[in-house]
Amino acid sequence: MSDQPNLGQLLAEASRPDLDPEDAVFQIGLVIDAAHDFGHEATVLGALALCDQIEKRQLSDALKVTVEYFKANAWAALQEIRQSEPADAWLWEHPELSKQILHLRRAWAHPGFAALPSVRKCQILTNLANQMNAAGRFVDAIQLWDQALALNQNFAMALGNRGAGLMHYARALYDPGHQILFLRGALSGLHAALAKDAIWEGGEEAAKGPHQVFARLRDDLTSRLDGFEDVELDPDNVEHLGADLGEREYRRWCMQRRLFLNPLNDLWRRPIVARDVLTLPDLTTPLTDGPEPPRIIAFYNQIKQEYASARWLLFSGLAADGPHNSDRGVVLFNTLDYPIHGLAIEQVKIAYRSAYSLLDKIAIFINVYLGLAVPTARVSFRSIWLEKTGRDWVIRPEFARLDNWPLRGLFWLAKDLYEPDFSDVTDPDARGVRAIRNHLEHRFLRIHDGTLAFPLSAIEKETDDQPSMSVDRAVFEAKAIRLLQLTRSAVVYLSLAVRREEERRSRERSVGLVSMPLSLWSDDWKR
Repeated sequence: MSDQPNLGQLLAEASRPDLDPEDAVFQIGLVIDAAHDFGHEATVLGALALCDQIEKRQLSDALKVTVEYFKANAWAALQEIRQSEPADAWLWEHPELSKQILHLRRAWAHPGFAALPSVRKCQILTNLANQMNAAGRFVDAIQLWDQALALNQNFAMALGNRGAGLMHYARALYDPGHQILFLRGALSGLHAALAKDAIWEGGEEAAKGPHQVFARLRDDLTSRLDGFEDVELDPDNVEHLGADLGEREYRRWCMQRRLFLNPLNDLWRRPIVARDVLTLPDLTTPLTDGPEPPRIIAFYNQIKQEYASARWLLFSGLAADGPHNSDRGVVLFNTLDYPIHGLAIEQVKIAYRSAYSLLDKIAIFINVYLGLAVPTARVSFRSIWLEKTGRDWVIRPEFARLDNWPLRGLFWLAKDLYEPDFSDVTDPDARGVRAIRNHLEHRFLRIHDGTLAFPLSAIEKETDDQPSMSVDRAVFEAKAIRLLQLTRSAVVYLSLAVRREEERRSRERSVGLVSMPLSLWSDDWKR
């Protein structure tokens, strides 16, 4: 291959020991780009090895982030080289995709991220959003695209990919009105990506391919929406937030953090989204001696209610500005390390535990709904997707044969969690999140304010003989909000995955149906 010597020369140049770190990292980026262009796997692997080597040198924080970004690019190149068949896109396990998400998240979470140029930050966030979307985590992807656009509202790759992502999200929805709103949002983003003031990194040649893709999507979507009337609604009517000032404050807080079980909260942060309207689609259950009780609907009801209650507890704990009446008269000794005590912090702790436990309940739901017959005591959100074959864990055949994008999103969301048997995580903070949960449930977690807190590194490693752990209050509260957002994503994916599965079952069904209508549970019955 005539280009191979040039790649070898580039690799040799990047590995020169006399290069200063900044030049060496720059050269590694050139090697990865060239190897990607020529589809040369060995050179990509060589560049990854150089990344590992250069990380042993003294690097600035900004260079450490750049190396993580280049590692993600290298794994993207390997994925494209190794998975060239269209059917490969529907494989559930993608080791290369998993590596991309992990390295991009490491780059994003690193202290050096803040010092990067705005364009590089947008590239990292947009690439991470793109990979999340490819994995089926479209809810999480939108939040990342929006963060990139908050840095640069004209960043073309974020605008265009967000538009494409909203199109895919619309296909997964069951409400025709919501579908139209998402498609109109998608069209707006595609127009913005193709506008004259859009910013394309990499120059005209690099932008040519994506520009053509976005233009084709825009034209197709324009023709599809032609003739559809706008959905009549008043998205900014504050009556959606309730009449009570306290309720309005709570609903605004949820709305801004995208915590409503309402797909429109991924599109907007406006009063109309302030209701948990997401439900399951019409379900088909077998007739034996009579209609089976709607157990799956009861499961989803409980998941929604527990989620909404955890959300309120979190808000209440964060909003509290003094001791609660229940705190008065509770005699405690001063242990001289000054942890935080009181109902407010306990509410945040309960919300954290509840949000984490809901993920395992979603796994129970999946086990029952898909008839996997895994013993209930062995079901967890991390393990439900896999079965052990010899020494290896592999995707269960019941999942492997399903063309279900939201369900695959749930599978990839599970990779954010760490369990000892499943260490292939895509979230660099997975061990820390689990360590907090375990100390909340089984040991002792102390919350401290500011300078009185132990170093954050104390929560990154969990040992069997560690009876207690200390966490900074701001860190803990941020993790609690993020965990609730993660759980909310899982509940959304679950609803849309069931819809997709019910559509598949209806196509394969050969017998008639008996209708069993269900009425809504009144708010007045909740007590």
